[in-house]
Amino acid sequence: MDAATAAERLTALMAERVDHRFKGLPPDAEGLTLAGLAAERRNLFTGGFTTPLLALSAERLRHNLALMETYTTRHGLAFAPHGKTSMAPQLFHRQIEHGAWGITLALPHQVRVARAFGVRRVFLANELVDAAALRWIAAELADDPDFRLVCYVDSVRGVRLMDAALRGAARPVEVVVELGAGEGARTGVRTEADALAVAEAVAGTDTLRLVGVAGYEAQVPEASPERVRAWLHRLVGIAVEFDKAGRFAGADEIVVSAGGSEWFDAVADVFAGIPDLSLPVLKLLRSGAYVSHDDVHYRRLTPFNRVPEEGALEPAFRLWAQVVSRPSADQAFVNAGKRDAAHDLDLPVAQVVRRDGIERPAAGIEVTALSDQHLWLRTGPEADVEVGDWVGFGLSHPCTSFDKWQVIPVAEADGTVVDCIRTFF
Repeated sequence: MDAATAAERLTALMAERVDHRFKGLPPDAEGLTLAGLAAERRNLFTGGFTTPLLALSAERLRHNLALMETYTTRHGLAFAPHGKTSMAPQLFHRQIEHGAWGITLALPHQVRVARAFGVRRVFLANELVDAAALRWIAAELADDPDFRLVCYVDSVRGVRLMDAALRGAARPVEVVVELGAGEGARTGVRTEADALAVAEAVAGTDTLRLVGVAGYEAQVPEASPERVRAWLHRLVGIAVEFDKAGRFAGADEIVVSAGGSEWFDAVADVFAGIPDLSLPVLKLLRSGAYVSHDDVHYRRLTPFNRVPEEGALEPAFRLWAQVVSRPSADQAFVNAGKRDAAHDLDLPVAQVVRRDGIERPAAGIEVTALSDQHLWLRTGPEADVEVGDWVGFGLSHPCTSFDKWQVIPVAEADGTVVDCIRTFF
């Protein structure tokens, strides 16, 4: 797919009609296209939007995109942010416009979404053994010489299943051996001997081509800077040994990839020390949560806390909900719950209360629990909150914030809605 076709697909995406499928959007906007709604530049608070409502900050989104572009460039890293965070093709393309090499994904459905909107480079951070999905990928590779997909392998059995499904494919699928983060961690080979066995299995096929090594350092047990760096050095060591043994024959470059959203500073440090190899090295970082950041989990764990001189990400999400019950002096309820707010890592955090166009800090208000459609609020003596007030909440964990909303308005600081982000989960 060429750039013009991809642009047409994104334009067509914004031609989707506003209707009952999309929560939070103004009822009187029904029949408008998403592009038409954005063009009206309605105000988030006075333009007919209904609660609960998740919004993205236009300014903070721009800041985060630019900051990671600067960071990866400064450290000589290629960047394939994990697209499963947002599953939003509009954001994929904005990330690519900000210098991303491609998009990381985890499942074949996600790859289909990316391909439907013209993403040309995909890093598939999972071993793929589904025969139907592999045949589809083989067809995509055959039809589009500009499409590149790099996929994990972590078992001899997996290599055999992939090989069987790909027999007769026009192009080999590029693969990287995944190094697990340790015993009891998630996927990936556990030892260098296991890595060698998988590499040898790949060498015995015509359908796969070994191009590198990869893994996910956040799964290191009892992760600390020392433990994470030790694991990263193991990863680099495997790449060096494979290269000495000629195991990347046929590759154009050697891929060494790691990097979630908690330890990319360690990745940058260790990858800076990768020695010269027989081929150019693609040092590929995959952090995805940065695009929206958050107010709790990643705000606490972001590497920028350790290297503040490099900048700071800004939380771009805010969930707005309305107080629908104030049954006692120490309790209130708003009309957002588990269906609307991420809650797998931390509870939402009350930040501001809005009444009659005036916004003030949410002093004395704490989220204590979630029901399907309610947040339970404990209200202290200093809490000034009434039925009908809008309360703005910060969220924890972008991945489970995006996935609850099909359309997310993007608003400027004064509440002007300037765009709508469409997600595909």
